[in-house]
Amino acid sequence: MRLPFTLFVVCIAAWSSLSRSVGAGTVQAETKPNVIFIKTDDQRFDSLSMTGHPVTKTPHIDRLAEEGVFFRNAFITSPICGPSRANFLSGQWERKNRNGFFYVSKNPMPHAIFDKSWIMQLKAAGYFTGYIGKNHVTVGPQKERLSYMKENIDFCYMATGHLGFDLHRKKEFSNLKNSSQVEGLYEATEAFLRTEDGKDYFFENADASLKDFLERRDENRPFCLSINFNLPHEASIGGMGGKESDPDMYRELYNEVRDKQPLPIDYPNPVSLPENVFKQDELMGYYQNLHEKRLVEKMTRMSRAVTAIDNFVGKLREDLQTLGVADDTIIVFASDHGLLLGEHGLGGKTFLYEESIRIPMIFYSPRFSEGDRGRVVEALVVGQDLPATILELCGLPVPDTYQGESLVPLIEGRKIEWRKEVFCENLFTDQGYPRMEAVRGAEYKYIRYFSKENDRMAYLPDASIEGEKPIYEELFNLDEDPHEQVNLVGNPEYASRLAYYRERCQELVTELAQ
Repeated sequence: MRLPFTLFVVCIAAWSSLSRSVGAGTVQAETKPNVIFIKTDDQRFDSLSMTGHPVTKTPHIDRLAEEGVFFRNAFITSPICGPSRANFLSGQWERKNRNGFFYVSKNPMPHAIFDKSWIMQLKAAGYFTGYIGKNHVTVGPQKERLSYMKENIDFCYMATGHLGFDLHRKKEFSNLKNSSQVEGLYEATEAFLRTEDGKDYFFENADASLKDFLERRDENRPFCLSINFNLPHEASIGGMGGKESDPDMYRELYNEVRDKQPLPIDYPNPVSLPENVFKQDELMGYYQNLHEKRLVEKMTRMSRAVTAIDNFVGKLREDLQTLGVADDTIIVFASDHGLLLGEHGLGGKTFLYEESIRIPMIFYSPRFSEGDRGRVVEALVVGQDLPATILELCGLPVPDTYQGESLVPLIEGRKIEWRKEVFCENLFTDQGYPRMEAVRGAEYKYIRYFSKENDRMAYLPDASIEGEKPIYEELFNLDEDPHEQVNLVGNPEYASRLAYYRERCQELVTELAQ
């Protein structure tokens, strides 16, 4: 669904003569900007120093936001790894692209949709492309698995599934000197950025499955790089600090302030949903949060992981300065979704509460005007907006297949028509999760849940379009109840509000599938 305001027309050719208005000033862009997109895994909105975490220190990410633009109300509409990453690539909602977890949905991303992803659109415009870290999206027929991505991305250094803290557990990363995930992926990032002979070992010792897909960067071309962490995901913190070669911070950092980790309100909580919707014992083992000591340990390891990623951001920016490309490089920072840590008696993601769907999102460009730097945007934005924004910042047209919108007008502080609500969904029917749909407005959120009786391991994006009725509903006043503790569905004072959101949810279910 595209919004009715005018799209911004840009020209691919003759970039050297292009001048673009940015905020209050006009910047002459003589070269195409480089792009680096840093994507974290399961990182909550409130995980940063700047968003109020009482333990985790993130000075470099905070500085990136201070020098760029921070989106305070950024959301992931399918809060689970694979579908979320497919949405980032396609610029579409899941019920449009149908890319759920492959083993449930059986729907790979078609080549034609992947070719319209931001990274492939930049390649078509002459960029040298790179992809590093975790991949969770099947592109093309299952028999191809990753071959299409490898063959079409110039520097393709990735593995499927969870990477683990020790990257040497994956044969694809066996050529790394550093086995700890953040440091190892930084080593790979350096190999991409730096083209001098000192990185020969990285290319020469690469695993056979990747060796032919690791071109050295062409310094005469602009570059774009997607860096994909599998942290602070719980599947990757288990081995943290377990090897003698792991940096000391993974064993020691924040030990002295464990008691300041922010436990949920009234912890421990029972599951807030009826048993026919979801039961505590259906949660995967590492998402169980009823044991306080184990939860605090988990939170502490996550704090270490986020600070390690923050260190990565700081070193990356230093590298860009040293290489002389900092003034030409856009940096985008976002998470694939958030995570429940005991709130509502739950763990994991997929649930459409704030802890799952709200993420940190930052756009930084050295070409932003002084008036735009440090801007905090309150508008409701989604992960699907990132592809269109990257392309416009690079002077490229936005494919008409995208449902997300460019954030450039918001970055520049323009007063424009913008979405008033965000539609979110969970179509993943394994591990006990119910199908869910939600509409998140500026003040209210409505969530509806469907029966699990006949939908286990089934992929049913059309069921609610065809009239399936929910078995449970929730309505929250986010201004008065930001932690979503009081369900207003049975309150007669909110009957008209509930009626509006029921109708609006059904409208969006239909519109976004088109």
